[in-house]
Amino acid sequence: MKLVFATNNRHKLDEVRDILGDRVEVLSLNDIDCHDDIPETADTLQGNALIKARYIYEKYGTDCFADDTGLEVDSLNGEPGVYSARYAGEECNSEANMLKLLHNLTGKSDRKAQFRTVIALIVKGEEKLFNGIVKGTISEEKMGNSGFGYDPIFIPEGFSESFAQMSSDMKNSISHRYRATEQLSKYLKENYD
Repeated sequence: MKLVFATNNRHKLDEVRDILGDRVEVLSLNDIDCHDDIPETADTLQGNALIKARYIYEKYGTDCFADDTGLEVDSLNGEPGVYSARYAGEECNSEANMLKLLHNLTGKSDRKAQFRTVIALIVKGEEKLFNGIVKGTISEEKMGNSGFGYDPIFIPEGFSESFAQMSSDMKNSISHRYRATEQLSKYLKENYD
């Protein structure tokens, strides 16, 4: 089975390909020669995932899936949430986003947070949604050099190290994206094998 993953984010692509294995051939937007900037204008993760998947399905007529992921911090009323990738502004990077988050948590004792991924799948015009959540806390400072995004400041429940201190195999076995992708994988196996 071939599916287009509506992303050009190399990290996400590698993670999802690792999780799905050989069962599914996962193509990137680059692989289908899509260089469009697909707007993410919804105010929910689910909404953004659907916008991206529908865009690819309607324009290219190919079975596909898209995701949106957000870091939701309890004491910041769920921020940065749907704005996780652009928390410090449209032109900012992961470093600026992390620094803003750490600054906004200054003096707060409640550092509980969760990473949430929503995957929208469209196969033959039928839409399905899958959710993956991993709970944890935000560290006081950055720890580790691997991973991407907020990984250096997110410590998953039951661990003392951040996602950025873990091997990719370890992170991929417990992450929010893993949990959502596992549901996707199970659904594909049950319905399309």
